[in-house]
Amino acid sequence: MGKVEEDERAFFSEGWVEPPQKAQTKAAPAEKPHYHGHRDRLRERFVAGGPDALPDYELLELLLFRLIPRVDTKPIAKALITRFGSLAEVLGAPASLLEEVKGIGPTVAIDLKVVAATAQRMARGEVRGREVLSNWTQLLDYCRSAMAFEAREQFRILFLDKKNGLIADEVQQTGTVDHTPVYPREVVKRALELSASAVILVHNHPSGDPTPSRADIEMTKQIVEVAKPLGIAVHDHIIIGRKGNASMKGLLLI
Repeated sequence: MGKVEEDERAFFSEGWVEPPQKAQTKAAPAEKPHYHGHRDRLRERFVAGGPDALPDYELLELLLFRLIPRVDTKPIAKALITRFGSLAEVLGAPASLLEEVKGIGPTVAIDLKVVAATAQRMARGEVRGREVLSNWTQLLDYCRSAMAFEAREQFRILFLDKKNGLIADEVQQTGTVDHTPVYPREVVKRALELSASAVILVHNHPSGDPTPSRADIEMTKQIVEVAKPLGIAVHDHIIIGRKGNASMKGLLLI
């Protein structure tokens, strides 16, 4: 460690300039690092074509330019995508896992989580108050970014109004690596408190495999049985995993 603590972003901005040399010494002009031209070209492509013109790793590079200014971020971005699979999954990964990738220290990991929280807030805004069933892809993207890399199971409930607009999105329970206790009457009680007409159940499998277990299926059927007499529909139970997602309705399990 030097006299001044520097995190992995090297403390200085991208425009940092070397102090002038002594008058008697004529310093040779410093060569720009090889990645400077690449950064300029990548920015130009983004401006010209928008985010869809760039693959995930290049969009992540653009973000890392500001988080790690004086480092070639291309191999770091590629390593993150290789490890987690996509940009959404990088942002959804816990900080502790992000730090396992070479080039990502605690400060940058937290910065990425701030970006993830902002993206999740935006994604939630895209479906809040709107007809959720017509925005299914956006809903799945939001759930995957929020839950796919959680180390423990979470049971999340999306509460919907009569027009299937999102009233609330709540994590009701957090469990262990392979189990979350769910109480059907508590699910229905909260739906009544919010005057919800329907719910979508969501939980994650930290193992990565989204295949519903027998316990998942039985618990879902119990919630359907308790909710139906009270006029509350269970539209689906979605299971999120690193390897994809599974819909119980799509699998004809409910």
